Amino acid sequence: MSESPASGTEIHFDKRVTADQAVALIDSGDTLATAGFVGVGFPELLACALEARFLATQTPAALTLVYAAGQGDGNTRGLNHLAHPGLIKRVVGGHWGLVPGLGKLAREEQIEAYNLPQGVICQLFRDIAAGRPGCLTPVGLHTFVDPRHDGGRLNRRTSEPLVELMSIGGREYLFYKAFPINVALLRGTSSDRRGNITMEREALPLEALALAQATHNSGGIVLVQVERLVEQHSLHPSMVQIPGILVNRVVLAESDDHWQTFGERYNPAYTGEKSSQQTLPALPLDLRKLIGRRALLELQPGAIINLGIGMPETLAPVAEEEGLLETVTMTIEPGGIGGLPAGGLSFGAVSNPQAVIDQPAQFDFYDGGGLDQAFLGMAQVNAQGDVNVSRFGSKIAGAGGFINISQNTRQVYFMGTFVGGDSGLAITDQGLQASPHKPEMIKFVAEVEHLTFNGRYAAERGQQVLYITERCVFQLTAAGIELIEIAPGLDLQRDILELMAFRPLIADNLKRSDLRLYKPGPMGIAVEIRAATD
Repeated sequence: MSESPASGTEIHFDKRVTADQAVALIDSGDTLATAGFVGVGFPELLACALEARFLATQTPAALTLVYAAGQGDGNTRGLNHLAHPGLIKRVVGGHWGLVPGLGKLAREEQIEAYNLPQGVICQLFRDIAAGRPGCLTPVGLHTFVDPRHDGGRLNRRTSEPLVELMSIGGREYLFYKAFPINVALLRGTSSDRRGNITMEREALPLEALALAQATHNSGGIVLVQVERLVEQHSLHPSMVQIPGILVNRVVLAESDDHWQTFGERYNPAYTGEKSSQQTLPALPLDLRKLIGRRALLELQPGAIINLGIGMPETLAPVAEEEGLLETVTMTIEPGGIGGLPAGGLSFGAVSNPQAVIDQPAQFDFYDGGGLDQAFLGMAQVNAQGDVNVSRFGSKIAGAGGFINISQNTRQVYFMGTFVGGDSGLAITDQGLQASPHKPEMIKFVAEVEHLTFNGRYAAERGQQVLYITERCVFQLTAAGIELIEIAPGLDLQRDILELMAFRPLIADNLKRSDLRLYKPGPMGIAVEIRAATD
């Protein structure tokens, strides 16, 4: 959009520059921080301009890149623009799966690489802003982030410790060190001439305010991409998300460089401008839906819940099919409360949200135990109930908000297929039918490759944890994981135990799964679930 004229006269903007002029302010060796969540709220134009400058001049060089949530499309957009040898020296990121270019640099030992919890990083921005020495929290204890394990370091080149173990009042905490931020790349919707930024067309405010404050108070520069410039005093003060006192330069983007998400130009349902009548289509009865159905049996009406990426996303359409979606309040870690979370490259946005808060505040709520239930993915599980979702061989996925959520939710449900690749299973109305085959990958392993969730620590703290697959269900006990349920039609030894790298505990009252899980059409369980939670 173009500038808004005042009485036919072009408005003077104190802080307006081009994208090229903005990124020219970045010096070699700077610490650069960016805001965004998948494809929501990322300043794509500024990232493109920085990439173009480096490719043309080989400057700036040796940047330290810091970000909380994954920001990319798994291909070329987002932080993938910065994945060039020489441009980046160090990355401190919450999630790596969407930025394969940076992951490649880490695997090849071309950069220093850290993976810290997403919630901790965005809270650390506030600590930097406040001049505190760092972020003190129990989040990350007894995981790969703990300095007694890897300290969040992802390769041999990475040596500097960023996390310390501390004891206060007889309790252990992790201390994540603060550091100055030289440059922040942010985005919003509207700017007046003084750089006051509103976000009326953005799906999320994210950590923009905290990051702008942290950068300003570090003596750095804040660069903000917007889609329109407006007259002075035309912005309602309560709508300003980033005050102009924090903003150094404003860049006006064309619409092609300012999509609301990487998946959609603009969806008014994400901002509350319009109410969406969107409904979720019923899923075909496959193994993913089967896992979602079994997880649904654990749903507690009235609960505040979080759904992770991947397999847990099946829970929403299954809940709607059973008439239970409106009985819970779904939340998403970047700030959405209520409504219907979007998927794909719009993940993080929410249609018809009840409220949208900033990301650091959402993680305050999570870390303090505000969630009743969390439904998360799993890739590897061992006998102690440890879970890995963050690294597999040379593939760096990153933990994202997984550690914050899994360590601080009362009831945690890990969802995933029992083996990797072809399952060798067929669904019948009497359960599952297994054909003899060797699975491509065993997921219940002797040792997890990366310790993203610590089962012993969870058991000590009294968390209720289930591991839900299409073949069977385990629960966490102080002695390890216990098999409590198997699908009808399967043989315990042949179809379960022989496909595990360890022998789990087996419940004395081992039961068969509810036959209604395997029949097409709604299960009709709403009345039972509501009654069970009364």
